[in-house]
Amino acid sequence: MEAAEQIKKFQEFLENYYKTELLEAARTGKKFLIIDFLDLAKFDPGLSELLLENPEDVIKAAEIAIEQFDIDAKDFKVRFKNLLDSQKMNIRDIRSEHIGKFLFVVGLVRQKSDVRPQVTSAKFECPSCGNVLTVLQLDTKFKEPTRCGCGRKGKFRLLSKELVDAQGIVLEEVPEELEGGEQPKRINVLLKNDLVSPMSDKKTNPGTKICVVGVLKEIPIAGRDGGQLTRFELMIESNFVDSLEEEFGEIKISEEELKQIIELSEDPRGYEKIIESIAPSIYGHERIKEALFLQLMGGVRKIRSDGVPSRGDIHILLIGDPGSGKSQLLRRMCVVAPKGRYVSGKGATGAGLTAAVVKDEFLHGWALEAGALVLANRGICFIDELDKMNKEDRSAMHEALEQQQVSISKANIQATLRCETTVLAAANPKFGRFDPYEAIPNQIDLPTTLLNRFDLIFPIKDLPNVAKDKELTSFILDLHQDKIGDGEVSTKLLRKYIAYAKQHISPKLTDGAIAEIKDYFLKMRGSGSNEGGMKSVPISARQLEALIRLAEASARARLADKVSKKDAKRAISIVHYCLEQIGIDPETGKIDIDRITTGISTTERGKIHTIKDIIVELEDKLGKTIPIEEVVKECVAHGLSETEVEEIIDKLRRSGDIYEPKRGWISRL
Repeated sequence: MEAAEQIKKFQEFLENYYKTELLEAARTGKKFLIIDFLDLAKFDPGLSELLLENPEDVIKAAEIAIEQFDIDAKDFKVRFKNLLDSQKMNIRDIRSEHIGKFLFVVGLVRQKSDVRPQVTSAKFECPSCGNVLTVLQLDTKFKEPTRCGCGRKGKFRLLSKELVDAQGIVLEEVPEELEGGEQPKRINVLLKNDLVSPMSDKKTNPGTKICVVGVLKEIPIAGRDGGQLTRFELMIESNFVDSLEEEFGEIKISEEELKQIIELSEDPRGYEKIIESIAPSIYGHERIKEALFLQLMGGVRKIRSDGVPSRGDIHILLIGDPGSGKSQLLRRMCVVAPKGRYVSGKGATGAGLTAAVVKDEFLHGWALEAGALVLANRGICFIDELDKMNKEDRSAMHEALEQQQVSISKANIQATLRCETTVLAAANPKFGRFDPYEAIPNQIDLPTTLLNRFDLIFPIKDLPNVAKDKELTSFILDLHQDKIGDGEVSTKLLRKYIAYAKQHISPKLTDGAIAEIKDYFLKMRGSGSNEGGMKSVPISARQLEALIRLAEASARARLADKVSKKDAKRAISIVHYCLEQIGIDPETGKIDIDRITTGISTTERGKIHTIKDIIVELEDKLGKTIPIEEVVKECVAHGLSETEVEEIIDKLRRSGDIYEPKRGWISRL
């Protein structure tokens, strides 16, 4: 097909199909027109095939055709979307035969360079005859004219150059499409003109899943001596970019779906139906499923007048015996959450969770590569095997969990990345399985500073119980026979329901809800036990924040604008359930939050205080070094048991309050 014929065909096609869009784009000052490839294929299959084989010339013909219309169409770009599935390429399958062809790839944005101007064409003037020469800059190196029509060679004067904005991104294969132990492959993508406008810039943030339509090009690699290598680099010059994995705010909801969402919210059993559908293939754990649903909804993020934000995300930690379905719950939540990331203990480092500074291939400087918590911004990050992570890597999460940002100061980069991410983590107890005769907090082998940041901690025990085991066995066997289907609410509707609630509902606390939470909090504060002059702290301000967040999430789950008394009661019951499980001091039988927040209960703190006083008294009697036997004897007289005394002396020795100058004797530091 000749070029003139292509232009004529495109004029006809645009006249019939895209006239209104074209006029609208010209009116609003947009410099591009998006054409659906299927429309072109319907209009003229020959032209559409030619586009796939020889994209550059055909796209040029389309741009010339637009210039024939009576509009201001200088530098108008044509973008094509909805290519045939046959043109979809996996990044690993791209070969030299695809160079110059029109194709599309799907991947995750791993890195992104800054937007920089690039020269497309330059005009030169010949000093001797005044002739103006235009040289197109298609290569990576800046080209000057070699000779003029008058025969002159040598230096030419640069008159002007046309610049476009250009940006490079690195696209990586999507993990879901990989098989076995394959390493994800990467490809460079060049974006130009309107593809790097501030609006489309959001689509290509690191961590987003995008589809890139473009032309595959080869780039010469310069050797160290300045010559070219026989090896070439591949790059996609993009024609159209579309984001695939939406955040909660970007999910499109049709009229029909909106009707279903409203119906579900008004259904008296709607709330129960959703909780049953959260993880229908996992038996039991109703309380946990309810908490996970509220976590998906999330509280309301507020920024106060003094500029300090308070987080709305609810972090949950599941600690349980092996085989109790923790990882299954995490995997299922990964499917339900509109934007989720899954990482596992040993395979995650601090840099992989927060951010790493890497050498930038494009601009030859340093670039930031976002980690899992940052990539899941405004979504959920699932961390399995939290207890198997290294200590240093775990400490990287502290700032991300509470302050919801990640600060980096490495090489010459000082940056603060936003990390409004909800975290759902799972871990095993200290010795792999819960000991039924030991207090639960003593079996959680995680730093107290990290535990503190989780709003809800659920222990999942796997204890033999005839009736329960019978039901569980039948449930699992039925599941393998495919007798248990999806829940009453389909996963698709569930995702849309959550997205709609997060987009449109920001509930506010009512006086009734505030009074309910206040009463519970003050009642709990007053219920502490009094041990050796020390009062235990049953509940702290952190739990108060958690109550508010859960109450807001509960109102959001009903699509209500106000947090009612009922929502407050629901939040209180969940928080109280958690406190009863992990905050009980076994000696007093009362709730003591210090067990989780500091690792030492108030009762124990009182005993430590007593032993310290006894050591000081004995020092006055016996001198600087005191035999341990004497300390034990004195403590037993004060009503403490020998094993307790030995444990506490060992603790004091480890913390550096006392030391052992010789075996069986101790001294204060």
